[in-house]
Amino acid sequence: MTLLEIMIVLGIIALVMGLVIVPNVMKNKEEADREVAHLAVTRYATQDYPRWSLVHRDAACPTTLTDLSGSRDNADPWGVDYKMYCGTAAPAADVAFGAASFGPDRRENTVDDIRSW
Repeated sequence: MTLLEIMIVLGIIALVMGLVIVPNVMKNKEEADREVAHLAVTRYATQDYPRWSLVHRDAACPTTLTDLSGSRDNADPWGVDYKMYCGTAAPAADVAFGAASFGPDRRENTVDDIRSW
C-alpha cells in the first residue's frame, strides 16, 4: 500500500463519519437539551415552588426563579433564562405556578416551548 492509497481510505472514512455519524450525534444532543429543559421546568413547579411556598407563607409568588433555586443557573440549554408564571400570570386557573423554556427558537408561545403544565 502506498501513502496515497492510505490517504484515500482515510478520506473516505472521514466522509462517511461526516455524513452518517455526526447528524446522529447532533440529533441526540437536541433530544438531550429538550430533556434537560423539561426536567428543569418540572423541578421548578413540583419541587422548588412547593418548598418555597412552605417557607414564605405570606407571599404568593417569588420575585425571581433564583429565589426558588438558590444559586443554581437559571438558563436553559439554549442560553435563555427560564420564565416563571405565577399569581395573575399563572398558566391556568388550576395551576398556581408554572415554568417554561422557549426552546431552540428562543421565542415565547411557539410549538417548541417546553412547559411544566
